[in-house]
Amino acid sequence: MEKDDNKIVRFSISLEQSLFDYIENDVLKTGYASRSEFIRDLIRQKMVEKKWEKETECLGVLTILYDHHHNELSDKMVEIQHGHLLNVSCTLHMHVTHHDCLEVIVIKGSPAEIEKIAAQISGLKGVKHAQLAKTAII
Repeated sequence: MEKDDNKIVRFSISLEQSLFDYIENDVLKTGYASRSEFIRDLIRQKMVEKKWEKETECLGVLTILYDHHHNELSDKMVEIQHGHLLNVSCTLHMHVTHHDCLEVIVIKGSPAEIEKIAAQISGLKGVKHAQLAKTAII
């Protein structure tokens, strides 16, 4: 008989009242459809973390805010990305203010490769804020 990974399995859990109240009062009000969906997301997050620990093929989304008037910053960012053509899948560039730009860079590869590219770009002079979101196929 073939295993159905999408079959819904019901089980019960026990929580302290404060944790239950948090789910009921805070989580459901922010847009989660149900307690079950919230718990599923927590489990998926742990699965992604495990994939990053195992050094398997993963994905990262680097979001950076930077001053595009900063001397040669754009050229340096492009140079880093071109040096990693197999890892950098795509970028999105947005003009935020006269001085500031937002860039989103999708990076694939091993966690070490992704973190190295993210650190190289994040550490450039003129980058005001950078954040790497980690994900994986689970």
